[in-house]
Amino acid sequence: MILKRLIEKAMKKAQGAQASLGQSESTNVSFENDKLKSVKSSQSTGMSVKVILDGKVGSSQTTDIDDVDGVVARALEAAAFGSPAHFEFPGPQEAPDVAVYDDAVLHVTKEEMVGIGEEMMGLVKEYNTDILLNARVGKSVSGGEFANSAGTEFSAETTSFSAGVGGQWIRGTDILWAGHGFGWKKREVDHVTIAKKTVKLFKMAENLVPIDSGVMPVIFPPEGMKVLLLALQLGFDGKNVFLGSSPLAGKLGEKIADERLFIADNPLIDYAGSSGRRDGEGIPHQVTPLIEGGVIENFLYDLDTAGRAGAKSTGNGVGCHPTNLVIKEGEMPYEEMVKNTKEGLLVHDVLGLGQGNPISGEFSVNVQLGYKIDNGEIVGRVKDVMLAGNTYEALKNINAIGDKAEWAGGSLLTPPIQIAKLSVVAK
Repeated sequence: MILKRLIEKAMKKAQGAQASLGQSESTNVSFENDKLKSVKSSQSTGMSVKVILDGKVGSSQTTDIDDVDGVVARALEAAAFGSPAHFEFPGPQEAPDVAVYDDAVLHVTKEEMVGIGEEMMGLVKEYNTDILLNARVGKSVSGGEFANSAGTEFSAETTSFSAGVGGQWIRGTDILWAGHGFGWKKREVDHVTIAKKTVKLFKMAENLVPIDSGVMPVIFPPEGMKVLLLALQLGFDGKNVFLGSSPLAGKLGEKIADERLFIADNPLIDYAGSSGRRDGEGIPHQVTPLIEGGVIENFLYDLDTAGRAGAKSTGNGVGCHPTNLVIKEGEMPYEEMVKNTKEGLLVHDVLGLGQGNPISGEFSVNVQLGYKIDNGEIVGRVKDVMLAGNTYEALKNINAIGDKAEWAGGSLLTPPIQIAKLSVVAK
């Protein structure tokens, strides 16, 4: 009813209008330095209006759902200073089914969430009581309604559940941090596996080993793949392509990576972190191949950027951002990938990613959690090491792609990938 009133009021002056209403409830449990820090529940409500008035776009948001007149008036006023509209609001379209709501999330009590956090920390403490631990467990339930002047109307409900544990292990002047977490739209999160993964990372880091500077093979497990994917996320952003700031602009159909590389944007995976039936502009979600056989297949577009570029929205509005990135599995088992490495680096986590000019593909980062591979074995953790290279050059020099993909963070499904040569600098 509120959305209908918003649209009717806006259309008295505007040539097109879109309105949305969202509500969410969340509960978060956090532990800090081995102790329960907080148990917080919160609620939020918001509504927004976007209009096209005299060929320009205006928008406004508010948390006061009774402020119907005000939010419409502000959107109309903003249109006077808005950017030209290169799109029309979309009419009704069928959207694919995808599961994003799990009733079991609602029934998880705060006591259970505290217990999950305590159990994760207990499992890590069984390994080593000297590790100072943090943990978090969270859940949320969100609902939203959407309507526009072209007749599109829909509502959606979604849930999320997440857990993670990590900590610091201080030995003299050495401070080691390791941890693992996972979250998606389903209650079924295996917190015991999360804790065991954290223990495994600490065990692998028990020995501190030197490494010489040089050019060497580097393995990126799923958690470390963000080093390579940041530049791709920016590069496949349709707005960056249209503006010419993406190094991929003008290269649609060109081969830019190893022929074994396949990457897709897939918002239709049940319960994945960024899954849904439609984007924020009412466009049905779809699977969009980005790289197939090393060749650029598509870029990601929202309505406005697609209109400016003469393309079609890929359902990645607002903002041309990816949803769930999925990298196709290769043929080599991870264990064999390590075994075949005479001297190399395994990179789980880095510091400083995104600084400089990441869209160019260049990166120079500190390795926060990395391991040396020597004669086919992981022999220990490296310290004070930097990793440098260029994502686009690296993807042309893939040595191996793992045969098993795993989730990293809930919105990235990828196997480990070994780059043949990257620069490693040790102090």
